[in-house]
Amino acid sequence: MEYTGHGGKAIVERVVSSQSQARELIKGLKSVAVTGRTARECIGIAYGFFTPLEGFMHKADVDTVCEKMTLANGTLWPIPIVFDIREEEIREKTIEKGNTILLIYRDRAFATLEVEEIFNYDIAKMKQAVFGTIDAKHPGVKMYDGFEDTFIAGKITLVNRPKFQPPFDKFWYTPNQMRQKIAEKGWKRTIAHQTRNVPHSGHEWLMKGAWFSANGEMPVEKLETGILVSCIIGPKRLGDYIDEAILLGQQKLHDAGYFRDDIHMVSFVMWDMRYAGPKEAILHAIIRENLGCTHHMFGRDHAGVDSYYDSYDAHRIFDQLPQGSLNIKPVRVLEWGYCPICGEVTYSGLCGHNKERQAFSGTMIRSIVQDKVKPTRLIFRPEVFDQVIESAEKYGFGSPFCTEEYLDKRQPVFELAKL
Repeated sequence: MEYTGHGGKAIVERVVSSQSQARELIKGLKSVAVTGRTARECIGIAYGFFTPLEGFMHKADVDTVCEKMTLANGTLWPIPIVFDIREEEIREKTIEKGNTILLIYRDRAFATLEVEEIFNYDIAKMKQAVFGTIDAKHPGVKMYDGFEDTFIAGKITLVNRPKFQPPFDKFWYTPNQMRQKIAEKGWKRTIAHQTRNVPHSGHEWLMKGAWFSANGEMPVEKLETGILVSCIIGPKRLGDYIDEAILLGQQKLHDAGYFRDDIHMVSFVMWDMRYAGPKEAILHAIIRENLGCTHHMFGRDHAGVDSYYDSYDAHRIFDQLPQGSLNIKPVRVLEWGYCPICGEVTYSGLCGHNKERQAFSGTMIRSIVQDKVKPTRLIFRPEVFDQVIESAEKYGFGSPFCTEEYLDKRQPVFELAKL
């Protein structure tokens, strides 16, 4: 079955089906080694997470994305997806428009790139457009500062399917596979919950509150509304939760019965966060639209960092979009916290005990996890806590947070076959 994604286009899938076909396609091609970021973006393009993109952007698309937040054809798009390369490498390998080049990742053939355009671009203009700042302290600006000075536009074809390692293999769904899964579950509405964290009870109640909002007036007894926990898997920094703990901690919520299995599932997306605040919120919505979601939850500081954006800029930006430009509905939520007067976890929009209510501080949660002292159920479900500690021992060299040892020795998220 052919599914329709963002921009009214069929979900892109540019993946070679067999190794023998792949070997024929790559014979004699000039090769270029790529970074992890580029490899993850190739996966996003080739499997349709970035539909309608079929490859890396042309200069005309980058221009309109920066100036109007659309592709050159008028389709809503907030962040450039570009392939950067050193100009010296282009000269050394005599790469020209009309060539097809082979992209190498970790010394393995990975994807082909059809060279449709080679161009230069003003990185400062790109940074200002995407992040609203050129401050080098902003992590997205720092990423863009690392871009090479030349860009290649063209279609991507994956010639080597990534083989995801445990536990990631259980949670990997392409957009076409996810839409099939949603259809099997009978979900008429699917709400996305983006996360880079293990879930404390505040996250759980964010999802439950968003479920009620998305379900609207649909018959509750049929349970035709589902929650898709869509974890972001990308580069890690010291102190981040390890990826394995995030996925398995989220999965534990319904394994332990805090969500029914038929209204909750966990998956992940390969993406290097830009921390671009409201503009990245739009891209996240586009990705989840392509996954088949009808709603997307946005909370405080979605995709933000430090004080570069207002806490609720990601809420407001959706009111500025042209009608019909996005086929997914934002569900804008405030915060859940523990109120000692109410004696329960409660929503900041309902409880009037503002001074007494205790927010779920990330610093507090991290210190609890680090100390490995099981907290009250009002903060952490015990099964989730146990799963995080187990993941730390099994995957994190004893820590649920990224350490230098984890970053140096961790198992790769996926491996590639030798063609």
